[in-house]
Amino acid sequence: MIRLGAVCAAATAILALPLGPAPADAQTLAVFTKSQGNPVARAIRIGAETAARAEKMLVFNFIPTSADNVQQQTALAEEALRSKPDAVVFTPTDSKALVPIVTKFTAAGIPVINVNDRLADGGSTAYVGSDDLAIARATARALFKAMNGTGTVVILEGTPKVTSSLLRVRGFNEALKEFPNVKLLASQTGNYARKSASETMNNLIRKFPQIDGVLAANDPMALGALDALGPNRRTALVVGINASREVAELIISGAIVASGDYNGFVEGCVAAHLAIRAIRKQAVPKEAILRTVVVDKSNVEPYMAPVEKRSCPAFEAAVAN
Repeated sequence: MIRLGAVCAAATAILALPLGPAPADAQTLAVFTKSQGNPVARAIRIGAETAARAEKMLVFNFIPTSADNVQQQTALAEEALRSKPDAVVFTPTDSKALVPIVTKFTAAGIPVINVNDRLADGGSTAYVGSDDLAIARATARALFKAMNGTGTVVILEGTPKVTSSLLRVRGFNEALKEFPNVKLLASQTGNYARKSASETMNNLIRKFPQIDGVLAANDPMALGALDALGPNRRTALVVGINASREVAELIISGAIVASGDYNGFVEGCVAAHLAIRAIRKQAVPKEAILRTVVVDKSNVEPYMAPVEKRSCPAFEAAVAN
């Protein structure tokens, strides 16, 4: 079992959260995610905790102070390794730099479920993630259908060279090929941030007198597009990716058409489920990719619930493969 005192001494970067009463011999799950403020990382933690709680496991979260702090995450992982958790759920701050520590866990016989950002290597027991390409393609189709298959659009890209952004932009462009009467005016970065996307959208509005649709590669950028459209007295149909609660409210009001469900909560649920299987020596698939879902007015209600109040879906219902 993880010794809480020893863990807390490792660094101020850790937030250790044992979940409620548990037997003295309760099995332990160590969950490594990105920084405290990262919404997807937070959702992964809550999903893993929800699944583990149902099995009366103790969960300890290891959280670096910034999303790219390789040194902190490595130090936290080294401390957890000495405490020998029964299993690990791991989102790396760097897909290559964290391979050596993951290899140490697996060499010690501790199953590691790699979630969200795929490790370059390291022999993890399984990978759990979402299909960015498929989500973006399906989300773009929802926008184009709402536009009746005609008009002009712009793409707000994520952070340059980030894999998820590259795949989502590729998915948007693949969907564009299916709708020959939809014209792409421009594809520019919004850096996955609301303010940056608003500034980019303001520039696009000044450049193009008519923009019918906006393909935002995440929800904060979709909100940034709305921030720019309103003050400029312009309208456009907007989609995002994340299916966040804030955007769910705007889908209900009609301000946003749809959002692709990039669901950290379900990723966390599935990762913990596979970790439990591995502890019990049950069969574990090498890869579990979530089903592609686009959230619109027809299915938005469940997304209005705070992530803390959601229930983990059955494994078979959540996973496409």
